[in-house]
Amino acid sequence: MMIRLHSQATTTPKIRAVLQASNEPASTLAKRYGISELTVSKWKKRDGVEDHSHIPRRLQTTLSPAHEAVAVFLRKTLFLPLDDLLAVVREFLNLVVSRSGLDRCLRRHGVGNLREMKQEAPKPKHKAFKSYKPGYLPVDVKYLPQMPNETSRRYLFVGIERATRWVFIRTYKAKTAANARRFLRDLNRVCPMAIHRVLTDNGKEFTDRLLGLRKRAPTGKHEFDRLCAELDIEHRLSPPMHPQTNGMVERFNGRIEDVLQSHHFHSDITLHRYVWLYNQELPQSVLASKTPVQAMKDWYKIKPELFKKKPYYLPGCDTYLIRLFYLPFWLWAVFTPSSGTPCRLRLLRAVGVQTGGNNVRLTG
Repeated sequence: MMIRLHSQATTTPKIRAVLQASNEPASTLAKRYGISELTVSKWKKRDGVEDHSHIPRRLQTTLSPAHEAVAVFLRKTLFLPLDDLLAVVREFLNLVVSRSGLDRCLRRHGVGNLREMKQEAPKPKHKAFKSYKPGYLPVDVKYLPQMPNETSRRYLFVGIERATRWVFIRTYKAKTAANARRFLRDLNRVCPMAIHRVLTDNGKEFTDRLLGLRKRAPTGKHEFDRLCAELDIEHRLSPPMHPQTNGMVERFNGRIEDVLQSHHFHSDITLHRYVWLYNQELPQSVLASKTPVQAMKDWYKIKPELFKKKPYYLPGCDTYLIRLFYLPFWLWAVFTPSSGTPCRLRLLRAVGVQTGGNNVRLTG
């Protein structure tokens, strides 16, 4: 076995073994090998002959042990990718932490490989999506598990804008053409961009292209098609039995599936909150580490004619629910020492807490 000796070492592994096995006095052994009695005593107390690690017991990192514990806990419970976890840590724990520093922290604690943590087989690589100007939205439907506060399962309608990855969702009790129309009307009302095209599969809630087992051309008389014509939106259909054509929204559905498998939701409000945080707070690597809303604002500066209204910090679910979600963090920030540090003040403001002087209170 290859042993690396310290550059200032005065003994070899062979001499160290002799010192440990000898019953002679330390003074005699020190004189014989030209070393100090302290060195002899040190190696007599050791169980092995290898040098100890010279890595500091307390590494000089920007994350405190408490911050590292929170980051590791979030990694284990939420299975957040590195970039998503970095955004959360910078927002609520430490503003100056680097991506590489957080990665080293995760590796030290044995949670550096997300794939091994999930124990999943490697998935095939996906091709990059074709670039489009804002206003092209793939739409899909996903069957949700039954929530504890509901009497039946519901359907999740999802639309994702290709250029900015901005996501819009609604849940309905049935997968019908009427609900597909409701979804498109809500989507068109909320989306700041002028929607010029939607892509759907061949479900009967979207088209009359398939009748039984027979394939035919869409008649254009379907409820969803008529609404698209009314709103001046082109309706495209993916080829039958080819869900990869609508791959972008399928990917986001997969992301929602991961969340549903790792969390027990008591209502679909939590799911809406997740989508709100995705749009507003989570940077996406495909958008050069920008959030979908930030990407939308950048497009507005370049192509304002593609928008019906100026994109702002878009409203999401009720702010009361968001504050309730962050209440444990609020209690931690208020009732622990040094609650006036910059990162904690930013946390308080993020959940709607007014700070000033010695007063700290929830707003709204």
